[in-house]
Amino acid sequence: MMNTEMNLYIANPRGFCAGVDRAIHIVELALEKYGAPVYVRHEIVHNKYVVEGLQKRGAIFVDELDEVPNDKPVVFSAHGVPKSVPAEAESRKMLYIDATCPLVSKVHREAERYDKQGSEIVMIGHKGHPEVIGTMGQLPEGAIHLVEDTSDVEKLELSNSDNVAYITQTTLSLDDTSEIIEALKGKFPSIKDPKKEDICYATTNRQNAVKELAKKADMVLIIGAPNSSNSRRLVEVARKYGCRSELIQRAAEINWEWFDDIKSVGISAGASAPEILVEEVMNAFKEKFETKVENILTVEENVTFKVPAILTKDDA
Repeated sequence: MMNTEMNLYIANPRGFCAGVDRAIHIVELALEKYGAPVYVRHEIVHNKYVVEGLQKRGAIFVDELDEVPNDKPVVFSAHGVPKSVPAEAESRKMLYIDATCPLVSKVHREAERYDKQGSEIVMIGHKGHPEVIGTMGQLPEGAIHLVEDTSDVEKLELSNSDNVAYITQTTLSLDDTSEIIEALKGKFPSIKDPKKEDICYATTNRQNAVKELAKKADMVLIIGAPNSSNSRRLVEVARKYGCRSELIQRAAEINWEWFDDIKSVGISAGASAPEILVEEVMNAFKEKFETKVENILTVEENVTFKVPAILTKDDA
């Protein structure tokens, strides 16, 4: 029988990171400055609620630039794009605004630097993810070797095994990535580390917060999209730390049968999930149970990123 009382542990930090905040703000500012429609190549961030909200305001989401008229502004998503995309926009004299997260751009510059040094570059990431496609597209095809797990490392053959460097997708699981890095270092002892870790501060902070939830709660709910890499990693982290965990996009997706024998629930949200969805889930619990809410603060976040100058300066 379902309990009538439920303890809610709310992770902090959770939800929007500075890169997501900036990307959404870029689309909003572009709509204000240029008027609707503003085109956006790919989902600006991986969240249906956010995308639908921007669509209502006049954003049109497309897969490729050939769907965008030459005379309309286009925004590139927070995940980053291959070099071929801005090159195409420039050849068509399009107005484009790059909303790539600055921490993803850092990885792009790192790859270019390693390439100039003649290093063989290995990228740890998920094949087909937009961020990986964007990063690998900074250099000619074949210049970056992608590995997803330790078995990929075992199979990896490099022509210059004495000059190897690695980069990573910014939204990976810290624990899983450290195993892959260990395997790379075992195979290529002189491999170069990034100057500063590529996995972004927000990914790290949200995973550490979920580890704390997993210690306290019987179950952890992560609010995020199924195609959001960082949200899926949060579910994996909770499970790895011995706690049952489920990914939901909104309160409507909660299966209340999950809580038949549960007395405490941890709640967090991926970096592209807005706070309004966290509140919606908490309110759903408050309607069903007598709730006691405790905020679990692991670290204070105060990172912000500037938007491109084109959106803030007056063209007059």
